[in-house]
Amino acid sequence: MKNIFSTLSIIGLLLLTLCNRVNAQELNAQVIVQTPKLNTVDPKIFRTLEQDLKEFINNRKWTDDAFALEERIECSFLINITDELSPTRFRAQAIIQSSRPVYNSNYNTILFNHQDKTWDFEYLEYTPLEFNENAYLSELTSLVAYYVYIILGMDYDSFSPKGGEAHFLQAQTIVEQAQNAPRAYSKGWNISDGTRNRYFLVENLLSTKFKDLRQVHYNYHRNGLDQMYDEAGKGRKAISNSLSMLDNVNRQNPNTMAPEVFMNGKSEELIKLFADKKVPSRERATAYGLLVKIDPSNVKQYGKINKVGVQSGPSAKGGPAFPTGRNFNKGRN
Repeated sequence: MKNIFSTLSIIGLLLLTLCNRVNAQELNAQVIVQTPKLNTVDPKIFRTLEQDLKEFINNRKWTDDAFALEERIECSFLINITDELSPTRFRAQAIIQSSRPVYNSNYNTILFNHQDKTWDFEYLEYTPLEFNENAYLSELTSLVAYYVYIILGMDYDSFSPKGGEAHFLQAQTIVEQAQNAPRAYSKGWNISDGTRNRYFLVENLLSTKFKDLRQVHYNYHRNGLDQMYDEAGKGRKAISNSLSMLDNVNRQNPNTMAPEVFMNGKSEELIKLFADKKVPSRERATAYGLLVKIDPSNVKQYGKINKVGVQSGPSAKGGPAFPTGRNFNKGRN
């Protein structure tokens, strides 16, 4: 009898472990709140805020898809408090970043790297963070949830063409809710708040004018980086073709936000990729010519492409294969 109960217990533990592996939440977020200019508020409050936000992001189920623990999306929120507007209201800037692994390598590629300079929010220590997909409840949770859905959309787009559509639409819904909320403190939700804000980011991503940019995002990752292990030349060609397509998008839609956001996460990676001594000189010259047109503010940095010898991260072999157990039934295959 004891053996039977022992066997049942082991089976139960194995089933529980398997269930947890399959039904993990989607994100593995790190949250850091910096407070360089505090005058009166107790800094301990912001340690609580860090923990509250980490639990809010990581413990909530944001999609209907199944994720194993090791397949969660790596991301980070760095929030820098710049002003105390009251004991419970703060002004901040935030840097949001996400990444995903490249197939059959130990290399992670940045999918999203963005700075939002207009965060105003209220936070009362130990008050639960509330969020509803269908209604505006809190500026802080709306800001965070907006970027969660952008992160999800970017990740899903990197696995299938327009795979992140539903998540970008949810981010757009959050924008619309904030626009109509009587107490939405932050600038950045409205078209009148400048040309580099939350409104324009998701508007660009969903606009038919930028459909080729969404295709660039997919081609760059699935047909480019994910091919580097098996066929480095084929992968680089897909990336070069993606840059050519991005150049066309940029010329047709000058001075817009979405192409800049793409390059914010890719400029250093592209330099390492094409400065590899194994890359033929013609490929390096083509890549350099495209990059200085797409991203002229970094011309000096792109000059490194012509100085061969930098080891390319994406083509480095070794490390675990890209996870294959995730349920990609909603645009992630």
